[in-house]
Amino acid sequence: MELQSLVLASYFLHYLISCFLFLARLMCLGSHTIAAFFHLYSVQVYNAMSKWRSGTGLWWTGAARRDAGDRRQSVSRQPSFTLSEWTDAQEDLLDIDPVPQTPVFEIGNDIKTEADAATLTVTPVGLQERRGSNVSLTLDMCTPGCTEPYGYGGQLSPRDQTAKEYLRQGTNSLTPAMLHTRAVDDQSLQAEFYETPMNFVDPKEYNYSGLVRKNRYKTILPNIHSRVILKSLDEDDFLTTYINANYLKGYGDEQCAYIATQGPTVNTVGDFWRMVWQERSPIVVMITNLEEKNEKCAEYWPEDTVTHEGIEITVNSVTQEDDYSLRVFTLKSGGEERSLQQYWYTSWPDQKTPDKAPPLLELVQEVERAREEAPPSSGPIIVHCSAGIGRTGCFIATSILCKQLRTEGVVDILRTTCQLRLDRGGMIQTCEQYQFVHHVLSLYEKQLPHAAEE
Repeated sequence: MELQSLVLASYFLHYLISCFLFLARLMCLGSHTIAAFFHLYSVQVYNAMSKWRSGTGLWWTGAARRDAGDRRQSVSRQPSFTLSEWTDAQEDLLDIDPVPQTPVFEIGNDIKTEADAATLTVTPVGLQERRGSNVSLTLDMCTPGCTEPYGYGGQLSPRDQTAKEYLRQGTNSLTPAMLHTRAVDDQSLQAEFYETPMNFVDPKEYNYSGLVRKNRYKTILPNIHSRVILKSLDEDDFLTTYINANYLKGYGDEQCAYIATQGPTVNTVGDFWRMVWQERSPIVVMITNLEEKNEKCAEYWPEDTVTHEGIEITVNSVTQEDDYSLRVFTLKSGGEERSLQQYWYTSWPDQKTPDKAPPLLELVQEVERAREEAPPSSGPIIVHCSAGIGRTGCFIATSILCKQLRTEGVVDILRTTCQLRLDRGGMIQTCEQYQFVHHVLSLYEKQLPHAAEE
């Protein structure tokens, strides 16, 4: 036994000396060359040690050999993704339109189908959010399209360029018959959803001190080219001009038809009302409860009257419908007075899609009627849930696609999803939501002939 220990110690000393000599010889080589040589050398040393241990019998029992093989195999199967590094990891967590635990459709939102792996480019990865819960959001920070090319005119990598081209060109126009068939083809919808780049923003691109207080979730940030910029007396102070919101195109490429934004936090209620006043928005659509296991949105409106950022907000009336409530506000600032309607849709269960499509269709049509009655000078419709991408994306897409179906007799859900994600990453956040939009449009199309006869 003493002889075996002496041999082992001698071999280990020889190994260390060899390593130092080898690294010294590579001092003048590039990092990639060093890495390649070191990997090759490590493999050779590992093989030599394996043979030596097999011959001497030292520590290399059958169980140990199987254990080492299992570790190597588990390492090789690790997903290739990049997790963001949080600077305040000890803060509470807040969930964000999370992946459904009990999907309405029989489909997993955190796995890929058995389709061709080359066509499924989004690998869900759990990331943590900033305040409130331990439910994770599925993102893939290394997926094509999940980073935004910041600094206007920035050079895109080939991978990002491919993602941008897909979002600009992706299309799948469906006739009514095709829509009805497609709506029940879960496998095709899942493959199409995972093939479409999310276009999330890289958090490193917003490297401003204090900005963390302006965002509900660290991984959900506004794409730069379409973000809403608040007017400020100090335009050089980025924080005073920042709000987590993006302009979105409407049907027929109508510019700035919608604003998608996060649910206001206690730190951003004033910014939210500044945006409402600045953009002359006549309607706010809220598609989240204030709490869903954890806080999802601050109660940014008063019971009677309150003043934020020099804007006096007064509640005139509250009407309760079956699936939503309607508040009518009067806003006053600088001697000017305006009216604002808030539709608060409460029938969208936490971690699920709605159990029924008709209430959502009713809300979409009611909001369209209110928009038509608004003053001509009115600005975009503001839509928010908690993060401003999941339920918000479903509502805006449904609104746009209903207009397309009525006007053109066809619908292109893929094209609309791509356009929304170009302007705000992650719109229509889960595969289940993507399927739900197809079901809603299928139902709406079946109602159109009856509506025309009436």
